[in-house]
Amino acid sequence: MAEALQLDAALLNKYDTRGPRYTSYPAAPQFRPMEEAEYRALVQTHRANRSDPLSVYVHIPFCRTVCYYCGCNKVVTANYRRAEDYLEVLTQELALQSTLFGLRPAVDQLHLGGGTPTYLNDGDLSRLMRALDTSLALEPGETREFSIEIDPRTTDAARIRHLAALGFNRLSIGVQDFDPEVQRAINRLQGLDQTTEVIDTARQAGFRSINLDLIYGLPLQTQARFAETLERVITLRPDRLAVYSYAHLPERFKVQRQIEAADLPSSAEKLALLVMTIERLTAAGYVYIGMDHFALPDDELAVALREGSLQRNFQGYATGAGRDLLALGVSAIGRIGPAFAQNHRSVEPWAADVSLGRIPVAQGLVLDDEDLLRGEIIQALMCGRRLDVRDIERRYRIEFASHFASELERLIPLADDGLVTVDAESIEVSARGRLLLRPIAMAFDAYLHARHKTTEPRYSRVI
Repeated sequence: MAEALQLDAALLNKYDTRGPRYTSYPAAPQFRPMEEAEYRALVQTHRANRSDPLSVYVHIPFCRTVCYYCGCNKVVTANYRRAEDYLEVLTQELALQSTLFGLRPAVDQLHLGGGTPTYLNDGDLSRLMRALDTSLALEPGETREFSIEIDPRTTDAARIRHLAALGFNRLSIGVQDFDPEVQRAINRLQGLDQTTEVIDTARQAGFRSINLDLIYGLPLQTQARFAETLERVITLRPDRLAVYSYAHLPERFKVQRQIEAADLPSSAEKLALLVMTIERLTAAGYVYIGMDHFALPDDELAVALREGSLQRNFQGYATGAGRDLLALGVSAIGRIGPAFAQNHRSVEPWAADVSLGRIPVAQGLVLDDEDLLRGEIIQALMCGRRLDVRDIERRYRIEFASHFASELERLIPLADDGLVTVDAESIEVSARGRLLLRPIAMAFDAYLHARHKTTEPRYSRVI
C-alpha cells in the first residue's frame, strides 16, 4: 500500500471521462420513487432484534451567502426564522424516524452537513443535540465520531468551544482556496487568520480530527496561486484533506452561471493542479488515501487503508463499516441494510409530509443480489485497490470469468495501459491506476452499460 504514485499525464487525459463517484452503488441517479410504507417495512424487517449502533446524518441546508461553485442542496437566506421553522420540522421527523428503530437506539457516528450547520445559533444547536439524545442514545465515550461542517467566516472561538461541549470531536472546514482573486471569483472571502483561529481553538478544545476542504479547477486558479494555498494549508497541518475537482455544471446548478467559463483553468492546467497537489501533500507527509482524500499517517483513514478496512459512504472515504445510516432532513440519503432511501429534495414537500405524520422519503432503491455483488467489487477496488476473485466466487457461488465476461473484456485496455493487473486470482490496481479508480470501477457498473437506458445521468469528470 506504500507503493508510490505514478503520474502519467497522457493516461490521465485519456481516461478523464465522466462517471459516478461511487459513494454508493448503485449511484443516486438510479434511485426510484419509494413509498413511505415500503421504507417502514424495510426498516422494521432489517432492524428487528438488532441493537448494533446507528450512524446518523443530519442535513442543515441554510447558508447566509451563496458560493458560486456550490452544487449542494442549500437554502440561501438572511431570514433566520426559516431555520427555526426547519428545526421544528426536523425534530418532528426525528421523532417519527426513531420509533422505527426501537427504544433510543445507540448512535456512535453523527455527522451534521449542509449547507452550513453552523448557520444555526448556539441555542438551536443545543436544542438539536438535546432532541437527538432524547430520541437516540448518543454515545458519550471517546470512541464516538461526532463531526460537523463549519464555515470559519461565521464561527468564532466561543462557538468552537460550544461545539466541543455538545460532544463534537471532529471538524470539517471549508477553505477551497486562500487566494483573494479566486475567492472573489467564487464569492467566498475567507481570510487565513479566520481559519487559523478556528483550527487552533479546536485543538485546544480537544477536537481529535480536523479536515480541510479544498477545490481545484476554480476560476482564476493557477499553479502559482494554488501552490501558495497548499503551503498555507500544510502549515496549518490538518489531520485530513479533501481536495475536490470543481465540476462546472451550470445547466444543472444555476448559481454556477455566475462563473465565467473563460476564467476556468483548461483541462491541461487542471490536471497540472491535481498533480502538483498530490506531489506537495505527499512530500509533506500526507498519505494519499484515494481519489480526493489525504490523511496524516496516524489518522484513522490512513490506518484503515493500511489495515484493509477502508470504506466509502456519502461523505467519501470513511471508517466504521457496516452501520446502518439514518438520514434526517431535506435531501438526506440513508442506508438501511440492503436499501438506500432519500428524503424529498425540496423543503416544502419534505415539511408537508412530516406535518402529516409521514416519513418524508421520496426515492430510493432496494438492492438485489447482483447490486450487492457489484457494490462489493466496486468497494474493494475503490478502497483496498484489490479484489480477491476466489473469495467472491466462494461467497457468491459464481464462476467469475463467465459471470463477468463483459466486464473483464472492458478491463483489457486498462490492463494494456498498466492501470490494473488481472488474473484468475485477483484484480489489482497498479500505482499507475491509483488516480483512475473511478474508470476502473465503472467497468463493473451494470447501470452504466445497460442496453436500454431512458436517460443518461450527468456525472462529474473523473479528473
